[in-house]
Amino acid sequence: MFLQVKDKFIKRKEEVEVLLSDPAVIADRKKYQELTREYSQLEEINAHFSDYERVTSELESNRELLQDDSSDSEFTELLRSDIEKLEKEEAVLERKIKELLLPADKNDDRNTIVEIRAGTGGEEAALFAAELFRMYSRYAEKQGWRIETMDTNDTGLGGIKEIIFSVEGNQVYRKFRYESGVHRVQRVPQTESSGRLHTSAVTVAVLPEAEVVEIEIDPKDLRIDTFRSSGPGGQSVNTMDSAVRITHLPTKIVVQCQDEKSQLKNKTKALRVLRARLMEKYESEKQKERAEARRAQVSTGDRSAKIRTYNFPQNRVTDHRIGLSLYNLENIIDGELDELLGELMAYDYKQVMEQMLDDHGRTCSANHSK
Repeated sequence: MFLQVKDKFIKRKEEVEVLLSDPAVIADRKKYQELTREYSQLEEINAHFSDYERVTSELESNRELLQDDSSDSEFTELLRSDIEKLEKEEAVLERKIKELLLPADKNDDRNTIVEIRAGTGGEEAALFAAELFRMYSRYAEKQGWRIETMDTNDTGLGGIKEIIFSVEGNQVYRKFRYESGVHRVQRVPQTESSGRLHTSAVTVAVLPEAEVVEIEIDPKDLRIDTFRSSGPGGQSVNTMDSAVRITHLPTKIVVQCQDEKSQLKNKTKALRVLRARLMEKYESEKQKERAEARRAQVSTGDRSAKIRTYNFPQNRVTDHRIGLSLYNLENIIDGELDELLGELMAYDYKQVMEQMLDDHGRTCSANHSK
């Protein structure tokens, strides 16, 4: 399947190469930078295609030699060893090409702000919200990413009503974008003496973080209120009005931060969250225009959509968008998200490849009919 679309990338690389030598493009700094970036990506894709062709060709030859060799000689063992190494190399190249062929999102490399809110289910939902935060924290730690809490509202019983945190690192949004939506949990609560299965829901929103220069905020559009930070039960935990609430008057978006003892630090964090929410609002309005083109891909932005169920009695996690069930809930809750996220990325990849092959087929038919 890979090699059927290889020509598409070779042709595009040649086109970009010509464009980069065009004086008009060179004079347009922004356009030149975009094409330089694309050319670098195309070089990487084509290099991996070449490696993949080489490996598959060697594999085919070695397998034919092994089939023809009926002896149990040293040469046979050498062939088997080479085949094993080549198969591992082939798998690595396949995975890398799939990642490279996924449609690039301009937000892939951005740091990300994640908001987790307990929904239906009372304290049980709040407890699960806390578990999801731990799950994402452990996954981030394994990826070498950095987490910073922006605002927390806990219940005092180990649960979290709401938590907002930022995640910084390489390709954060590319992985976390699949987490936006409603996460359901089905289990018997510890407080339930009758052993009745309980269903609760938690909402997760994943927002790419906006740069200051991207989202300009007029200070006149803001109402800023300060208040004392509060802990579980509503009691004040600081004696100073360090907590900050910011209302963006044109959109009525409200954000608040109270985790820092410094009012200035809380204001800075609140503005980061506000920029991310404003960018999400503007982007969602744009996406409505191209919703048809994205319909086949995995839903990654609708926070009202039920995306996943965690069933504890069955040790099962089901992602409803792609109909996938994995029976390793304990590992997933412990931050082992690679398999789950990998399947979601693979689904997106499959849609992209099918579209590419379809386009390739139409182009061949058009050329043949000329």
